[in-house]
Amino acid sequence: MQASDTNIIEPTAATFDGEVGGSSVPVLVDFWAPWCPPCMALKPVIHQLASELAGKARVALVNVSDQPELAERFGISRIPTLMVVAEGKIQDAFVANSRETVLAHLRPYLAA
Repeated sequence: MQASDTNIIEPTAATFDGEVGGSSVPVLVDFWAPWCPPCMALKPVIHQLASELAGKARVALVNVSDQPELAERFGISRIPTLMVVAEGKIQDAFVANSRETVLAHLRPYLAA
């Protein structure tokens, strides 16, 4: 993670509910792994959105290799899988490969 990525969190099984579920703004959760080519292709998009959406939404990166209990908890069988968590609840879960797809799923939960 880069110093400029202050809008990105990397929750663990122990911190997920507080960091993501307790967020005052929507959280885009990216379930990914460093060995996954589609995940790595989407990574720049996720980081760019984290920067652009600062104050409106946060981004949580969950490396399924490091956090297998979170992947199991949320039934993640395919990566990259993204979720939108707002008001403490999963609002949407989807597979995306483009900025447009991610924004289409996230936009309804962003404050105007």
